[in-house]
Amino acid sequence: MRIFDQLTSRPKFIAVGLAVLVSLWLLSGLLGRKSAETDNAASTETTAGTMSVQIQAQVAQPVTRNLSIYGRTAPARQVELKAETSGRVSELGVRRGAMARKGDVLLTLDLRDREARLEQARAGVNQQEASYKGQLELKPQGYVSDTQLAEALAKLETARAELTRAELDLDYMTIRAPFDGMVQERTVEIGDYVRAGDPVVTFVDNTSLIVTGSIAEQDAGFARIGSFATAHLVTGQEVGGKIRYIAPVADESTRTFTVELELPNPGGKLPAGVTTEMRIPAGKVLAYRISPSILTLNAEGKLGVKTVDQGGTVAFHQITIARSGANGIWVTGLPEQANIIVVGQGYVSAGQSVKAVPVQTEALAASQSPDPN
Repeated sequence: MRIFDQLTSRPKFIAVGLAVLVSLWLLSGLLGRKSAETDNAASTETTAGTMSVQIQAQVAQPVTRNLSIYGRTAPARQVELKAETSGRVSELGVRRGAMARKGDVLLTLDLRDREARLEQARAGVNQQEASYKGQLELKPQGYVSDTQLAEALAKLETARAELTRAELDLDYMTIRAPFDGMVQERTVEIGDYVRAGDPVVTFVDNTSLIVTGSIAEQDAGFARIGSFATAHLVTGQEVGGKIRYIAPVADESTRTFTVELELPNPGGKLPAGVTTEMRIPAGKVLAYRISPSILTLNAEGKLGVKTVDQGGTVAFHQITIARSGANGIWVTGLPEQANIIVVGQGYVSAGQSVKAVPVQTEALAASQSPDPN
């Protein structure tokens, strides 16, 4: 009771004491927060300096390098058939888009008086042959001169020429397929009148297709006439064929060589005029199969992948795509053994020290399996 009375009699001391206690409490909180921030910064700095990445240890494997050339499919042959005589269209043989064999009738013109003129030409030949034979028999007896005999022979040859012209004119009335193929376009219908030289049918040979592309001058040595190559159509179809032509001289503007790949197309199942990737084998190389998702660009814009060496340092390797497929791409430009960064490559740079953690997934383990081709 005495102590309480002493305190209540001295309010100044109580106020000072409370102020000191509050100040110490506030100061302790501020120091604690600064200490936590310092610890977090130190922790962040330590984490940034030893960032973890996942790697996949791989060994280069021998694969066949492919040269990829883009082009378009086209029919092996395409012709525009024209009328060789005049007449009116009387019959259509093959509809547009239909296959035709060599010699099939595509359309027919009306005969009119052509058969009568053919018979007339034959009669003229018979008459002149009889006249020439008669004068030939009279020549030894002196009743026919050499001039008369030569004139009879000239008339006979003229009659034969007229007969040939009449036979051809009659044959021209029927327009036939020049080779196996398909009617792409027909510009006339029944009843149309055509003259000699008028186009009537566009006919294509799609029993085989041609893929035309350009190969770079540094790769031209890998292509050979008659060598095998594959074509991957934008439609998803894939077919193999042989190179039939390589330009002997490079294009002056592009410094590339034109290459033509011939593809078999029985039944016309492959479409013409579509974008196609031509793949030409270019020898064996040591390469890695990787996912395209781990490819990165360096500061110079070059394509490559990042690896980690034995000391934990990141390295960038510029790569070249040797071939591609549904299960990844094969790349060259790496050493025979490499720890390829498969997770975290976008957050580290060349020369940085990292903590490499091996990744164990079936998908990446499959990338070490031998290439079936």
